[in-house]
Parts: sequence; structure tokens; C-alpha cells
Amino acid sequence: MPAPRTLEALAPHLSALPASCGPVRLVGVDGHAGSGKTTCARRLAALLGGAPVLHLDDVACHEALFDWTERLTTQVLRPLERGRSARYGVYDWVAGARTTQAVLPPAPVVLVEGVGAGRAALRPSLACLLWMDMPPGVAWRRGQERDGPAQRGFWDRWIPAERAHFAADPSRPFADYLVRERRESQGWYEVCGRTGEAPVSPVNMTLRISQGS
Repeated sequence: MPAPRTLEALAPHLSALPASCGPVRLVGVDGHAGSGKTTCARRLAALLGGAPVLHLDDVACHEALFDWTERLTTQVLRPLERGRSARYGVYDWVAGARTTQAVLPPAPVVLVEGVGAGRAALRPSLACLLWMDMPPGVAWRRGQERDGPAQRGFWDRWIPAERAHFAADPSRPFADYLVRERRESQGWYEVCGRTGEAPVSPVNMTLRISQGS
């Protein structure tokens, strides 16, 4: 079966997948920090009719940049498996505390976006894994430009932590589809097959979406 070429083509494909987490089709959107995960997930959610999005930045914290599997499993995956809404504390990266609570309903498709969304512990619950296919150096530079000099200290800690995470628990080799930003026009994306090659087509069917993190 050929890979969908655009997010518009991908959306109905995701909706037709078998449920993977109770009644939910859980879709991971992974990639390096700054690679466009949030914008891709937001656009895909809209194409899916307003699918809920879980941002892993809300689950992680300064003290546990990647050590959030147990929290995610207990507070999110287990309720969704039972067809119930998940409730979890949202971490405020400025205040350094979980100041609010989010509710995630067991919708037909739920998106999980963030670095590590395709980790081994989460993959059995995923119906599909997308990887934002951007070199780490390019993604990190974009992320630092987005966040500004005030977050330089955070990035000095984040980059080696991310390197260590993906060295121990890579996501890209297990992605069902790669999502690539076209070099000639930032903000245009195409969906590629697992081999990384875009399907052959006489028509260029890339989809323009707004630029984001």
C-alpha cells in the first residue's frame, strides 16, 4: 500500500487504522527538538476534525526530561485503555511546577507529540508513529532561535540529554512514516514511506502549513 503523500491524505488513513489503546488510535509524532512536531500535530489534529493532542512537554519536567514513562502510563495510557478520559498535571516550565490539570478524552484518534513519543515503552500502544525527519543540528538551531538567549542554559542541558536518549532508545527506525520539510520553502511538508523515499507521483502534492516548533 503506497504511503500517503500529504497530511491531508494521511488523516483519513489514520482514522481507518485499528484501535491501539483501548478504543483509541494513538498516533505518535516524534523528532528532534525544534523539528516541527507541534505544528505538524496541530495541523493534523485539525484535519482529523479536532483530534486531542497530548504534548509531552506537559508530562516531562526539568528534573525528568525523559523519565516520564511511568507518569504517562499511569495517568494517560491506562485510562484510555479503559475508554476513560485521562487526567494529568501540566508542567509549567517557567514556574517549575505542575500548575494546571489537563483532560484527554478517549477520542477515535489521539495525537502524542514530543521528543520520545516513539520510545520503545510507548510503541506497543501506538497505531502509527510519525518522525519529523530533520537533522538534529538544524532542528536544535531552529529551536534555539525560537526560544532566544534566555533559554541558552536549558539548551546546553537539553542537547546532550536528547542525544543520550535517542542513542539508547531511537525512534526513527521504527517510524511508519517520515514527515519532511522541503528545503526550498520552509513550512512545506511531505509524507514519505519508511524507507525515507517519497512515493513516485506525477504531481507534487506537498501541503503548506504554518511554521512552528
